[in-house]
Parts: sequence; structure tokens; C-alpha cells
Amino acid sequence: MPGNTFGSFFRLTTFGESHGPCMGGVIDGCPAGMGLSEDDIQLELDKRRPGQGLSTTARKEGDQVQLLSGIFEGLTTGTSIGFIVPNQDQRSKDYDHLRHLYRPGHADFSYRQKYGLRDHRGGGRASARETVCRVVGGAVAQKVLAAHDMRILAYTRELGGIQAEVISPEKAQERPYFAPDPSVLELWQNKVDEVRKMGDSIGGIVEITALNVPPGLGEPVFDKLDARLGYALMGIGAVKAVEIGVGREAAELMGSQNNDPLHKSGFTQNNAGGILGGISTGQPIVVRAAVKPIPSIDLPQQTLNDQGEEITFTTKGRHDVSAIPRAIPVLKAMVSLVLADMLLMQQSAQLHT
Repeated sequence: MPGNTFGSFFRLTTFGESHGPCMGGVIDGCPAGMGLSEDDIQLELDKRRPGQGLSTTARKEGDQVQLLSGIFEGLTTGTSIGFIVPNQDQRSKDYDHLRHLYRPGHADFSYRQKYGLRDHRGGGRASARETVCRVVGGAVAQKVLAAHDMRILAYTRELGGIQAEVISPEKAQERPYFAPDPSVLELWQNKVDEVRKMGDSIGGIVEITALNVPPGLGEPVFDKLDARLGYALMGIGAVKAVEIGVGREAAELMGSQNNDPLHKSGFTQNNAGGILGGISTGQPIVVRAAVKPIPSIDLPQQTLNDQGEEITFTTKGRHDVSAIPRAIPVLKAMVSLVLADMLLMQQSAQLHT
């Protein structure tokens, strides 16, 4: 099964299934001499950990990372960093009723068509549990970026159709749902409670902002920075659309409105989201991801079984009302992986000029 490795100069390879003994991976390309501990990574993992919020699954996972290689006396050695995150609260029997049917909105049908078989226990490799490895890789990438004064902020712009203003994004990680606007929290929680009682689910929009990104990151044509960001975020199962800068709104603007004027003091606006020609401008990089509703719901759904028979079923087991807020550290991680990769790519190019 190819497609388990992300990145060129900073590379993350992952393995594991939702109901296997562990998730894990290998990180290549991390510079030597950088301080790194399991506690550094745990800070990000704890933001993704299941069983914490009112919109999340009842599955309880400690998500305790174990570093296996690439660290000596608290410093990275420059060699591959191996890690695992044990799975502790699987209940595979909860999925027995799914063995012979295809869940709408999940990868059950497409995996069966591709491989001729599938792991019905939580989706196997297609499970959102896989993203725990991305958060580990992203946490290491953020350490690389921090050494160059770069910071990544991620927060919820919209949940269940209710929008938030970006008032205090730096404090969003201290609030439920990673809300940049505290006044919207009650509305969001009421919406989650309402949808939970209905047995349904909701989606939302997450915005990620990268600060202090130097100009010059990104490559012409196929490795444009915005192209790599889109690729990275669309590689998350719950993401259905990605915008850079003003995104779709640019299609409704005139060129005179959309262009970012330049003065001696710099750009006067940032409709481009910090990227021109696929290369960073030095402005904040702004990217948004549209996150679909969780496909596992408590309402009757029409589907087929593996004999081609039409049936109606209701999802059982433990699942979220919304992928937000647990998707936010995953999205942040993928942006961090891209920027770390592009940073090392740029440094390599400068060494050879």
C-alpha cells in the first residue's frame, strides 16, 4: 500500500490501524542538535486525544507517544526518529455488525473495490485514528520551525454553519472548540447539543495561520507552496475543500480589489494569503479547510451489503458529533510538515548555489 510517506526533505512515514496494537511512524530529515522530548510532542497529542469534549467520541485513549530512536541525551541525532502510540481502548466487537455492509460516507466501499477486502473494525487504515501519527510528525516539525521563529495558529472559523470572528486567535487553544471568538462558544455548544439529540453530525471550517514565514519558500510550477498545502490538507479524510487567502471569494472580486498593493512599508493587504507564484511573500500564510460532518450517525441510513442487497442500518459504537475540535491539531500538523519540508528544501538549494 503506497502513499504512507509525506514530504521530501522532512519526511514522515506512518503505519498502524485503528484496532491494531499501536500507531507509529518514522520521521526523516530532522536536523541534529535540536532539543526534543516526548513531553514536547505530548502537548500536541493531548489536543487531539479522544474523550475530552462534548462533541467527541467516548473512546478513551491516553495517546502516550514513545520515542524509539533518533534522540540522545535530549537532542536529535539527525538520524531517523521512530515512534509509536499504543492503542488502548479498542472495542472491535462494536463493529461486528459492519462486517458485511458498507457505511455511507466512509471508505468501506472504495477500500473493498481497491483491495478486495477491508478491515471493518473502525475502518482500519482509513480510520481517523491514523491522524495521531501526523500530529507526532507535526509536533517535531513545529520544533524545527520554532528554531526559525515561525509559529502556527489553528482555530475554528465556523461550526455547524455558525461563524466566528477572528478576535483573539492566539488564545483559541485555551478555549473549547479552539474558538478565536469567545462570544460564539454558547452558540456552538447549543448547536452540538441539538445535533447530538438528533443523532446527526455537523462540519465546520478551520483556519490555520503561519506567522513569521520568511519570503522565498516554495518551488515553481509543481511544488508551489500553496499546491503543497492543498495536497497536505486534502490528504486528511475529513477535509473536502481548501482555500488560500481569500480563496473562493477571489472569484467574485475584480483584479483591482483582489491584488495586494505594495508600498515601501510592505503589502497593504493579504488577499493572496502570503503566497504569490507559489512562493511565500513574508506575510502571514492563511489557509482554510472545510471539514465534512462525521459520517457515523445514529439515524437510519440506506446502503448495500457485500452481497449487493439493499439494507437500512443505524451506526452503533462510539463516534464524534463533529471532527472539530480534534481535527484542528491534525490540520496544524500538516501545515507544519509542509513548511518544515519547504524550509529544508530552501536551505538545501541555498547551499548548492
